[in-house]
Amino acid sequence: MRKNIVAGNWKMNKNLQEGVAFAKDLEAALAGKTLKCDVIIGTPFIHLASVASSTKLGVAAQNCADKASGAYTGEVSAAMVASTGAKYVILGHSERRTYYGETDAILKEKVLLALANGLNPIFCIGETKDEREKNVHFDVVKKQTVDALFELSAADFSKIVIAYEPVWAIGTGLTATSAQAQEMHAYIRQIIADKYGKEVADNTSILYGGSANGGNAKELFACPDIDGGLIGGASLDVEKFIPVIEGF
Repeated sequence: MRKNIVAGNWKMNKNLQEGVAFAKDLEAALAGKTLKCDVIIGTPFIHLASVASSTKLGVAAQNCADKASGAYTGEVSAAMVASTGAKYVILGHSERRTYYGETDAILKEKVLLALANGLNPIFCIGETKDEREKNVHFDVVKKQTVDALFELSAADFSKIVIAYEPVWAIGTGLTATSAQAQEMHAYIRQIIADKYGKEVADNTSILYGGSANGGNAKELFACPDIDGGLIGGASLDVEKFIPVIEGF
């Protein structure tokens, strides 16, 4: 059975002390609740070790390098991420693709290194507003998935969490309707089934990312192919994040 997951992506927010305090506050707020999903927080690199050692929640890095080690000043390798106790790494976020020129070829290398170091990639795919308006959104999402992931073995692919994030709905306040999101999630699951078979597809968690919040989480998560969310702004405040988690 695939997992329900609510993952927060802090992006470039919170200093170290704020991050550790948030993780402790979130864990305390969830204590005693019967959770119907895994909860993951995606912190900046400098927070990883401290947060991972101070909470039982899942912890994700927001990126890793496409090289294993060496003279790459300022980069952080998958092995370094894994050494902190983090179990996940967010890869392919639209902000990384747009601002830092990450291509499918670069992301393919990052995925391989993450898997080699025991990390579970949360792999982001999604179309821009222009691409949706041109009705090529399915083609875009398929290409991103195929080019970066479809040379993996079925065993390795089964360690991937997919996050569908319509780029036009990130930080804009716009949200895909539950019907739009479900349609794309079902399509993604079908292309996985076409490549790896129904069992692998049925066991792949596919998250929705794109201005999901406490007000729309329940409706989104009720869709049969939406297995949770990759949450941006609403994950920065415990009182806003809890209602998303309670969407399950």
